[in-house]
Amino acid sequence: MNKYIGIVLVAVIVVAAGVGAWALFLQPQDKVILTVSTTTSLYETGLLEVLDAEFEALYPNINVTFISQGTGLAIQTAKNGDADMILVHDAAREAAFLEEGYGVNRKIVAYNFFVIVGPEDDPAGIEGLSPVDALLAIKEAGEAGEAIWVSRGDDSGTHAMEKRLWIAGGEDTTELRETDWYLERGSGMTATLALANEEFAYTICDMGSYLNNYVSGNIELVILVEAGQPTLNVYSAIACDPQNEALSHVKFDEAMKFIEFLVSDDVQDILKDFGVDEFGQALFNPAVELLTDNTDPTTAGWIRDAAFIDGTECPENKRYNAGDMTFLNAIVLP
Repeated sequence: MNKYIGIVLVAVIVVAAGVGAWALFLQPQDKVILTVSTTTSLYETGLLEVLDAEFEALYPNINVTFISQGTGLAIQTAKNGDADMILVHDAAREAAFLEEGYGVNRKIVAYNFFVIVGPEDDPAGIEGLSPVDALLAIKEAGEAGEAIWVSRGDDSGTHAMEKRLWIAGGEDTTELRETDWYLERGSGMTATLALANEEFAYTICDMGSYLNNYVSGNIELVILVEAGQPTLNVYSAIACDPQNEALSHVKFDEAMKFIEFLVSDDVQDILKDFGVDEFGQALFNPAVELLTDNTDPTTAGWIRDAAFIDGTECPENKRYNAGDMTFLNAIVLP
């Protein structure tokens, strides 16, 4: 009898151990958290929410977290080691991020354009002017007490574009900010547009943010200076460089998966359609096919001129463990 009891007890222990191991196997494993430091324009339009859902469906073990802020802060966050990659829109600072040893494997993902918007009655008379001439007209009207300009003032990619335009017009933004007609919001695009709308003022914004706010009824401002080569806005993704001792902890493999995802045909198709039903046009235009196949030589040339670094989207010495990823170079025309 004791022999049989012993056999039963052993069997029970074996079964219990097997059930326990199986239950442990079935438990959801801890997800890897991928932190993407990015811009407010991509976040506030809702695009990142759509991409997040698509990516996590492909990679259930990765949880994507976005830190949304101006490009300057987004880059600094990555430099501080608090992000695994960046998704931003300021080629000059992206080049510095690479050169200083913080990033690798830069890929151009999308583009749209900046526009200058303002009150419909256009007191400065800027409609149809070039971006630089429009800013100078706003300055003249502002000094006469007839116009107000609202700046992001947050070191974002949009703010960087604004400053480049003022500089092209011979103006110093550090001096402009001391005037009564030049206001700084120090915040994201939606908040800046809201202040400009409240003050019946002018501002510069990316087309995606404008459409998102205008069609939603948040603002009544109208586009007065249209999109064009001087206001091209290009978005790129860069993985943080794990070779940098201060960034050795970053989730490099996961960051590369996300970058490969962003330039995939599926995501480029999402970009092509995102916003069309609601706003009548895409908020962000896919850039990969345009650059690869030169489908629109004019716009592709603008992107290469504005966003390529030393003739390529990513310098050769800033490519690391990129697998099958290809990097585009400038097309040399005969």
